[in-house]
Amino acid sequence: MIAAPADEPAAQRLFESIARERNLAFVVYAGDIKGTKEACRDALYTQRGAILDASRVPLVFIPGHDDWVTCNTAAGGGYDPVERLDFLRQTLLADAALPNPGALQITRESEVARFRPYRENARWMHDDVVYVALNAPAPNNHYLTAGGRNGEFEDRIIANGFWIDHAAEYAKRREARAMVVIFEGDPQFDRYERAERFAWLRFNRPRIRDGFRELKRTLVKAAATFRGPILVMHTSSEPLANGFLIDRPLHADDGVLVGNVTRVAIGPRHPANQWVKVNVSPARQTIFNVSLQDVPKNLPIPPALPAVPRDDVPLPQMPEIPALPALPDSSSVAPPLQGDGTTPGAPPPPSAPAPGLPASSVQSPP
Repeated sequence: MIAAPADEPAAQRLFESIARERNLAFVVYAGDIKGTKEACRDALYTQRGAILDASRVPLVFIPGHDDWVTCNTAAGGGYDPVERLDFLRQTLLADAALPNPGALQITRESEVARFRPYRENARWMHDDVVYVALNAPAPNNHYLTAGGRNGEFEDRIIANGFWIDHAAEYAKRREARAMVVIFEGDPQFDRYERAERFAWLRFNRPRIRDGFRELKRTLVKAAATFRGPILVMHTSSEPLANGFLIDRPLHADDGVLVGNVTRVAIGPRHPANQWVKVNVSPARQTIFNVSLQDVPKNLPIPPALPAVPRDDVPLPQMPEIPALPALPDSSSVAPPLQGDGTTPGAPPPPSAPAPGLPASSVQSPP
């Protein structure tokens, strides 16, 4: 949503509009806080993080693909994407970075020793509904087609699978009314790759491996563990006519529709001035109600946040260190006295340098 410095005022205005909504429990921001053509500098993350931190509603941040995946491009600054993701984990994903962190009792996967790096994967419960934030970015879940080991991808899909399994079991034991899973990338449910015994003999199989294959199978497993409604929310790869799309596209390996999983794809035509609201009514048959909200045209832009110094500005020149005085010839220096650690006639040490659309409903399965 924030692709350039010119988008920052609109983002502040959007968050102000959201904050004025009555009875709003929290906001989930599923990327991006920077554009593809912006370098992934520390100062840029700090500047955009200040916009999120200024939210008057508790906010959960999920990194998007432009926030770390595209950082290795020339426009992105040629950074290591994993290093940039780690920087986000240590800064914007720290608990102190969450506005009013006490408002949501957030559990992070990093609390599990085996998955300590994955601070972005989070879980919380509100009004008998379990919410799960997951790092599954576009495109294709950061699966790399180049040769070599997909280390980041392979490690993360294990962490994501564990976190969804854990959340489904948690929702079951807590007798939750529903479960919501939120991530950025479009998993392309119509491209579900089923396990086949002799799949290696098929010459017409897709050339690009489905990076969301494990995620979709984990969702099928979660739907069997937790029998209540499961809402899967992600951004759309293209703008949608109504700003969002609701359907039930998940199938098991045998082709049977998974009836308790509903997908909401989010794709506002004007993301700078529109946002998607989900009303949750656990006591009703229709638990979720989804609608597209417009930012009022007469809403003023909040005051600009203080500018963060750029980290690519050259450092000031250091003061010149004075030259050391010439040492006398060794033949003219008297030998040190016994027990004296100094050399007579030696020079003193040098001194230191100077210091609007109708709402749509999501029905729970019968």
